[in-house]
Amino acid sequence: MPIVRPYVRSDGTPVRGHTRWAPGARREMTVFAVFCLAVLGFGNTSTADGTDSQSPTPSVTYPIRFDHTTNDAPRVAVPHPTVSYPIDLSALGGGR
Repeated sequence: MPIVRPYVRSDGTPVRGHTRWAPGARREMTVFAVFCLAVLGFGNTSTADGTDSQSPTPSVTYPIRFDHTTNDAPRVAVPHPTVSYPIDLSALGGGR
């Protein structure tokens, strides 16, 4: 968008600074606005007026409570081997 700085015309008329649309930009913006309005108009059609189907019933009751746990201390995870066969580390020269 071109910016026109303030100037004085040859007949002495002062002109304030302003912005001006580039050639063809007004038509392009109008086409874009019409397209957006068409997308909004066609995209917001809703058939959920309550007559077609029933609303789903929740399968849980809120608030959720965990009263069945008696131990408040966190459990420490026991490490499990990642392989099912023993690995002999004595061949590497290490070991405990």
